[in-house]
Amino acid sequence: MKASIRNPLTKMNVKQQLILLFLVLVSPVFILNWYANLMAERILTTQVTGAYEELNKQNHFLLNRDIDTINRIMSTIIQNPITQSMIVEKGDEEIDLVRKYSDMTKLLRSNSVGIFGGEAVYYLLFVFDPNDRFGFAPKNINIDKLDTSSNVFYYSDENKLPWMDAALAQKGKGVLAYMDNLGPKSDQRTLAYMRVVNNISRGNSVIGILVATKMEKKIEESFSTVSLPVGGEMYLTDWNNLVLSSTTDMIGRTISLPDPIEDETEFENTISMISDGYIYVAHTRYAQQQKLIYKIPTKSLLQKQDELKRVIQLISIVYSLFALVVMVYFWRSLMTPLQKLATFSRSYEPGKPLPKMPQRERNDEVGVLIYSVHSMTHRLNDMIRDQYLMEIKQKESQLQLLYQQINPHLLYNTLESIYWKSSLEGNAGSAEMIKELSKLMRISLSRGRELIAIKDELEHASAYASLQQKRYEYGFAIEWRIDDDTFAYEIPKITLQPLIENAIIHGVMNMGEDGEITVSAKKLTDSIRITVEDNGYKAVDYEAINRMLADANSASGYGIRNVQQRIQLHFGERYGLTFEPREVEGTRVIMTLPLRAQPVTDQP
Repeated sequence: MKASIRNPLTKMNVKQQLILLFLVLVSPVFILNWYANLMAERILTTQVTGAYEELNKQNHFLLNRDIDTINRIMSTIIQNPITQSMIVEKGDEEIDLVRKYSDMTKLLRSNSVGIFGGEAVYYLLFVFDPNDRFGFAPKNINIDKLDTSSNVFYYSDENKLPWMDAALAQKGKGVLAYMDNLGPKSDQRTLAYMRVVNNISRGNSVIGILVATKMEKKIEESFSTVSLPVGGEMYLTDWNNLVLSSTTDMIGRTISLPDPIEDETEFENTISMISDGYIYVAHTRYAQQQKLIYKIPTKSLLQKQDELKRVIQLISIVYSLFALVVMVYFWRSLMTPLQKLATFSRSYEPGKPLPKMPQRERNDEVGVLIYSVHSMTHRLNDMIRDQYLMEIKQKESQLQLLYQQINPHLLYNTLESIYWKSSLEGNAGSAEMIKELSKLMRISLSRGRELIAIKDELEHASAYASLQQKRYEYGFAIEWRIDDDTFAYEIPKITLQPLIENAIIHGVMNMGEDGEITVSAKKLTDSIRITVEDNGYKAVDYEAINRMLADANSASGYGIRNVQQRIQLHFGERYGLTFEPREVEGTRVIMTLPLRAQPVTDQP
C-alpha cells in the first residue's frame, strides 16, 4: 500500500501557517511595487508620448488650416481685377498708375486679419517695375506698419531681394520664408507667406509677389491652445530645421534634432523618441516642407512618477494590513468549504449524473454559493436534456417542411400541363409565358437547395426577363455574354432576378427600343465576376446605394440588400455586390462570387 503524502504545513501550528500564508500573499505585492517603480517611468513616458503624438498631429493640421486660410485670401486677391490691372501698360499715364496704386492699397488693407496682442497679418504686394514707372511710390518697407500706411511696393532686377527669388522659384505655389531686417528698423523680422502673382490673361507674365507678414503671430495663436508640461517647447521648422515659429526665442535659427527626426524622408509621418533627457515628438509633412516638433523634458514627467510611487507604496502597506486582518478572521470560515466546492467544480462534466442536492446547512454567503453552484449544475443538466429534445423537434419540423414542398411541385406540374394544352389549342403567346413561369417555379424550388449552378440561375433570370418583355412590352433589349466555363459554379438562387428587375424599373423603363440591358459572367483567377448593366439616363447616388448595402438595418432597397446578405452569409464578407456608373451612361452592378463548383450529382 502506497504511503500517503502528508502536507508539510501540517507540521506547523495554525499560527505558523497563517504567518507563512501572510508572507506568501504579501510578498508579491512588494515585488510588484518594486517592479512598478522600475517600469513606471517607461510606461508613463510611452503613454504620454502616444498622447502627444496625436496632439502634435492635430496641432499641425490646425496650423496648416490657418495657412490654407491665408492662401485662399491670397487667391482671392490675385484673381481680383484690381490686382490683375497692376501690370504697367504702354499707354498708362502717371494718374492711371496712381489710381491703380491707390485701389490696390485699399484692397490689401481690407483683407488684413487681426490676431492676438494687437498684431495683424498684413498683405503687401511687390510689383515688378523694370522701367521705374512707379517712382512716386514709397521705397521704405515697414512690416510693423508703424511709419507708413502703404501696402504696395515696387522692385526691379537691380533691387530684388533674396527671398523674392525663393518666391519666384515656386511659380505661384505658396511658400513660408523667414525675413530679417525688412524695413527701416534693424530689429524688424517676420515669417512671411509668399505667392507669385501671375497675369491670368498673359500666361507666364509675372505681375509681382504677394506677401502676408506676421505669420509667426498667427502660428503662435495655435501654439497657445496647446498645454505642454513645465519646460516644454514647440517648434515649427522647415525641412532644413530652420525655426519658422516657436514658443522660445529660436525663431530664424537652426535647431539640432535627433538623427531619426533629422533624417526623416517620408511624405507624412509622426515620430517620437527620447534623447538627452527630452521627449521629442515630431510630425513631418514633406509636401509643405514642414516639421512640427514638441520638446518635453522627461523630468517634468518624473515628478508625476514620484507621486505615483508614493501612492503605490501606500496602497501596498494598506493592502498588507488588510490582508492580515481578513485572513485571520475568515480563514476557518471560508477556506475549507470553498476548497470542497472547487473540487466539485473541477470534477463536474456537463450531462454527467449528479449526486443528490446537498442540504442547505449554512445561511451565509458561502452557504448560498455552495447551494447555488449545485443548483446551477442540476439546471445545466436539465438544459442539456431540453436542448437535445429541442433538436429532435427541429428535425421533425424540417421533415414537415419537406412534406409541404409537395404542393409547390404540384403547382409546377399543373403549369406544365396548362402549357401543353395552350400549345395544342394554338395560344402560343400564353403558352410561352406559362412555360417561362414554370421555369421560375422549378428553379425557385431547386429541390430545397439554396445554392444552385450558375447555368440554372441564368435560365431562371432569362425566363424572368422574357416574362417582363412579354407582359409589359417595355421594348428593351437584353444581351447575354456568358462564358461557358462559369456554368458549373455555385450561386445563391434568385440573385440575378432582383438585379435585372432593378435595371428594368430604375434604368430602361420608358426608354422603349433604346433600352439595353447586358448580363455577363466571367471566370477570373480566384473568383467569378457577374455584371448587370443598363444604359438608363437617370441620376444615381452610387455611394448611398453602397452604404445601404453595408447597413443591415436599412429600411430601403430590400431586394438588392437581401441578395447582398445571402451572398455574404454563404461565402463571406469579401464577396457581394458593388454599384458603379458605366463609362458612357447608365449603371453597372458587379457581383463577385468564389470559385465553388456545384456537385454534379446534385444537379436538378
